[in-house]
Amino acid sequence: MSMRHQALCLLLTLLSVPIGTLAAEASCGSASCFVVISSQQAVSPAGVLTVNLSFTHTPNEIPPGGANTIPFSNQQTKQLILANSQVNQLSTLVQTATLDLNYGLTDRIGLQLQVPYRMVDAVGQIGAGAVANTFDRGIGDVLGKVKYNLLPSLRSMIVLEMGVWFPIGDYGNQPVDGQLAESTLQVGRGAFGLQPGFYQTYEILPHRLNQFLSGNVRYTFRNSDGYRFGEEFSLNAGLNLVTFPWLTLTNQINFRYKGKDNLESSLLEFRPAPFNRAVLLDGNIIGRDIPTTDSTLVAFSTGVVMNVFDFGQVYFIAQIPIYREFNGNLQQEIGFVGGITKSFTTPSLASLFGGPSK
Repeated sequence: MSMRHQALCLLLTLLSVPIGTLAAEASCGSASCFVVISSQQAVSPAGVLTVNLSFTHTPNEIPPGGANTIPFSNQQTKQLILANSQVNQLSTLVQTATLDLNYGLTDRIGLQLQVPYRMVDAVGQIGAGAVANTFDRGIGDVLGKVKYNLLPSLRSMIVLEMGVWFPIGDYGNQPVDGQLAESTLQVGRGAFGLQPGFYQTYEILPHRLNQFLSGNVRYTFRNSDGYRFGEEFSLNAGLNLVTFPWLTLTNQINFRYKGKDNLESSLLEFRPAPFNRAVLLDGNIIGRDIPTTDSTLVAFSTGVVMNVFDFGQVYFIAQIPIYREFNGNLQQEIGFVGGITKSFTTPSLASLFGGPSK
């Protein structure tokens, strides 16, 4: 497979682990620190380009009770291998730098582009295997959106959006020569995706207190290796309180559910010593859900947004999990998001053609 650009978007990454003579990877879902940044969600005024530069720090660790039922998938050989091997250590630190561009074509219609750069540091040891480390860097899958403001007013906004994920991120990572890492370990997903969503906000106290609600669904098509990532549903609600003209406090609740991934494969079961081999259970190549790749996360996020003179805004938000169900897989720990926002005024599209903005 040809090497493309490497990727991001807040996915959980695991490690390549040899079991006997079988090179395979522990299957896992994805986890990412996600919060609502108002300047990224809204439709910019006509002709205004809003630039966000953000950095996300998201550690993922084994649950306190440990894990020992993580399966293995190999899309190269079309095999899904059920296993019951003790996980001695396993952790993944995902750090993401994202360039987010929002442009108002009119006061109601906007365009958005997100270009992430992903850095993944992971370590793990399963069973009697050696400790494995992986360090991956690169530009990830790119998200483009078209947004429409249904209710533009001084105090409220309702935005409907449709996003498309472009498979720019690398999908050719080979931790072992000749052995392609499974899809969940790749920096890109290797397939297009769709992400419809909405954003609503209302000023309860003008210029003082506003509430917001947002949500989206991400659907990824099956890639060329027969792997399809599970649907991801997110819903977020929160309040922004202006305490001083230069300081805003933000508090929000974030909910995220991810369904099971699916792989076109045969089904095997790994038998430990003295057998130390995988035994075929079903040789039919069909779509099979991969256990442990579904997850539910509810988190509380709190932070500040500060105006920096006439330059722009800086923000810092901590995300604290309050409910986690990762089906025995790696789970997200406390994460952090920091960034800067700056807006630039350009001639609006309507003015270039001699008409008013709508």
